[in-house]
Amino acid sequence: MSKPTDIRILEASYDFEEHPYRTPLKFGGVKTDRCVLFNVRLRAQTRDGKEAEGFGSMPLGNVWAFPPRHVPFASSLEAMKRLAAEATKTAAESNLLAHPLDHSEELRPEFERLAAQISTELQLETPMPDLCMLVTTSPIDAAIHDVFGKANGVNSYNALGSDYASHDLSRYLDDQFEGKYLDAYVHDRPQPAMPLYHLVGALDPLTDADVSEPVGDGLPETLAEWIQADGLRHLKVKLNGDDIDWDAQRLLDVNRVASECRDGHWQYSADFNERCENVEYLLEFLSRVRESGAGAFERLAYIEQPTDRDLRANPENRVEKAAAVKPVVIDESLTDYETLLLARDQGYSGVALKACKGQSESLVIGAAAIEFGMFLAVQDLTCPGASFLHSAGLAARVKTVTAIEGNGRQYCPKANEGWQDRFPGLFHITDGTVKTGELNGHGLGH
Repeated sequence: MSKPTDIRILEASYDFEEHPYRTPLKFGGVKTDRCVLFNVRLRAQTRDGKEAEGFGSMPLGNVWAFPPRHVPFASSLEAMKRLAAEATKTAAESNLLAHPLDHSEELRPEFERLAAQISTELQLETPMPDLCMLVTTSPIDAAIHDVFGKANGVNSYNALGSDYASHDLSRYLDDQFEGKYLDAYVHDRPQPAMPLYHLVGALDPLTDADVSEPVGDGLPETLAEWIQADGLRHLKVKLNGDDIDWDAQRLLDVNRVASECRDGHWQYSADFNERCENVEYLLEFLSRVRESGAGAFERLAYIEQPTDRDLRANPENRVEKAAAVKPVVIDESLTDYETLLLARDQGYSGVALKACKGQSESLVIGAAAIEFGMFLAVQDLTCPGASFLHSAGLAARVKTVTAIEGNGRQYCPKANEGWQDRFPGLFHITDGTVKTGELNGHGLGH
């Protein structure tokens, strides 16, 4: 089953970058004001002796992956940095000679063991969850896919079929995927351009009347200004999930501003970040938005994880009734194939893919979601620079994905410096789209 294209990791190194946000972002009821990037560089060699270097980068989004309700911000960030360092060392010491999917499969149990060990050593009240482990180690997985493509002189998305992969998808999913490979679920080339979902945070001003202290850095200050500057047509709206009056009015206010700025086609997504107590809250929200008659309901494309991420502990939070009205996508809960199946059983009709959960994991889960006929979206973790390019590449290649979220340019533009000159169409938005066709190089495309 071996292939001449298989790779062995020879060396691995890492570093961290910290960038302040230009404005705070309220996430799951918690404000965050910075981005800590974990960057990984790998050198690898193919079975037939070709060598290359690969790169991966992703924010350590601890507020999302390991929320402060479990452990303090500083403790979760320390744990993730410790895991990042130890996981990089573990990857460098691996002797496996294989396709990136098999590297990911072998390394995941080791990363889980490290996460448990570090949780004990740091005496964390709550051990690092699987989501936190995936986010922390995702740059390693990205770098493995990147170096694989570069060593073999191919874009990594064009190296997922039986010519390169030693195993079909049944190895990573179950027997119903026997004989099926990932190349059937990705495009041969990146989509030339994709609509950008712009984030409307709960703290973000919609109009000049909402601005109390201007940032004054030359970038748009309000939603209205962002719409005009970037030609936006897609908006992702952060909602609180514990104040039905505020949530319904917020979406209607966003819709009003959007309509005043530009007529015609609009699409929204509503993100509750699992803060709705139950599905009845969501149904009431949808009912109020629909009854307003303002057109916001028709423009609402999908809902992101409305209730608690722990599906097993909250089996009563079934979402079939809401999913019959609008697609409801699983996000924070989704950490493996088992949780995808559980989410389907509980009524979820869509999946939010995130590069921060790992390239291998995202591709395999994306294939399963396509096979099951589920709605697919690719979403952000305030990813700047290379991490946004990684996310954009995933969106541009996985079939049935029609848009991409990207908010690094809003909250952390300093981290885009250098990258935006090399890939102007992905960072300079003028017509509401990201020029994903630029991601056509070897490796992950950038």
